[in-house]
Amino acid sequence: MIFSSRAIPGNEKAVTRVINGLVAQGIEVITDRTHLVHVSGHPRIQELRDMIGWVRPQILIPVHGEPLHMSEHAEVARRAGIDKVVLCRDGELIRLAPGAPGKIDEVPAGRLYRDGSLIVSAEERTVADRRRLGFAGMVSVALAVSERGDLSCEPQVRLIGIPEIDALGQRIEEIAYDAAVEAFESMPRGRRRDPEAVAEAIRSAVRAALGAAWSKKPTCHVHVLEV
Repeated sequence: MIFSSRAIPGNEKAVTRVINGLVAQGIEVITDRTHLVHVSGHPRIQELRDMIGWVRPQILIPVHGEPLHMSEHAEVARRAGIDKVVLCRDGELIRLAPGAPGKIDEVPAGRLYRDGSLIVSAEERTVADRRRLGFAGMVSVALAVSERGDLSCEPQVRLIGIPEIDALGQRIEEIAYDAAVEAFESMPRGRRRDPEAVAEAIRSAVRAALGAAWSKKPTCHVHVLEV
């Protein structure tokens, strides 16, 4: 088996997994690490010149690569005799005719994700939240507070995607519980009657405590029930 291409950055693990799977089956794998077999999927300058010479376009618009790549592509086109070369970015609307080609407007542009049966923008919070949950899990704290600002019962703590014990053998659920109770009891009684203030104080304390014990700060959801 000959792998003449190189792994695209970000795909190294997947490519290595395929290669290891082939080797495990007794297949000889040849790559550019040991043989001169590399073939680039990108054209060289002379190949671009050849393509321009064959097609002889009236207008050329580089549309792939980073700004440096597109700028170099545009320069190759100009040297090849193409007068109308337009550089643009994602979201720019280009008019080709009538008249001189150029940017005339901007339209919404960006990456989209398929999320189940939905199509969502890559900029939406759900995507970033999902990454954070996958990296550091979540801790949920629920507590009931009386009108006087006292705890009506013990806070309930639930961990999702978080180890059960830390490096010293202490249960992380207990660390979160102790941090929540200490944060609540350290608040002035008047502030304890403010659900938002209580939630924020406990959220900060629990994340800090778990960060110290685990070196990760999970997402923390606090539910304060007034009774």
